[in-house]
Amino acid sequence: MAPTLCALLLGLTYMVLPNSLVAQTPSDGLMMPSKNICVLFSYDMGSFDRYWEGTKLRSNETIATVDQNMIMPMAAIGILDNLNFYISLPYVSTESSEPNGGKFTGARGFQDIGFAVKYRPFREEVGNGRLSALVTAGFSTPISNYLSDYRPYSIGSGAPEFLLRGIGQYQWNNGFYIRAALAHLWRGYTEAERDYYYNNGSYYTAWMDVPNAVTYEGIFGKWLFDNSLKLELSYFSLNSTSGDDIRAYNAAQPTNKVEFDRVGFSAQYFFKSIKGLGVVAYHNRIVDGRNAPKMSNTGFGITYQFNVIKKQTDEQDAQ
Repeated sequence: MAPTLCALLLGLTYMVLPNSLVAQTPSDGLMMPSKNICVLFSYDMGSFDRYWEGTKLRSNETIATVDQNMIMPMAAIGILDNLNFYISLPYVSTESSEPNGGKFTGARGFQDIGFAVKYRPFREEVGNGRLSALVTAGFSTPISNYLSDYRPYSIGSGAPEFLLRGIGQYQWNNGFYIRAALAHLWRGYTEAERDYYYNNGSYYTAWMDVPNAVTYEGIFGKWLFDNSLKLELSYFSLNSTSGDDIRAYNAAQPTNKVEFDRVGFSAQYFFKSIKGLGVVAYHNRIVDGRNAPKMSNTGFGITYQFNVIKKQTDEQDAQ
């Protein structure tokens, strides 16, 4: 049986950053026991020097390589054995490898605060393994007044977002498992610092409609060394349900129809000698897209899980 410990929440939201980070996460097949808390602290670094303008892959001739870095604190709380709650607040910074004579500078700040709940209504022994079904609902909203229309340096889409995800996983008794997930993202409006923009037509307003999106995810993984090491290969796809293409020689904007396919690998190790402590590392690469950066990102993190009731009891006994 796989341990119910923290994993890492990874994801990518809009043009330049892995946002909605995903861990023991709203998107995996694990559940944390009741009265347990898991905290995550991770660091992610990504970059790109090419992007898709519509479906045409172009080089960043003016701004060279765009780098983004993210510090991600997150907490997962076991309310019930089959009901978990999550909260996250990433800090993101972006910059260009060449300052362009000072004409363009990067951005930095806290991005979107996110909340999510995950419920597991079904888990049964089937054949030579266990079949699980889960559902996640999440909400995020900007926590700082960042410039969402400052592409590609913006740290987020600047719009509230509601997510609903269905997850199915089958794990064999030998530790191998497969997981699939389907999600719909409903996004609101973001306010730009201009009162006119073009989106398949002229709009005389500062409010931009950020397109909704559908995501698909497939995971193949394996538990090793008495369930202390978890390895995963992943495929993730995001497809906006509306929006426009980046116009030739123009910057991207929040109304763009973003699509991308991403592949990745992750490894997480749980220390047997230090109960509750784990480390994680991962690498993701976007291989195809539309109005999206051809980005690669690598991250590292540390997780720690503890039982709240047991800790309180131990403290009382010590007194």
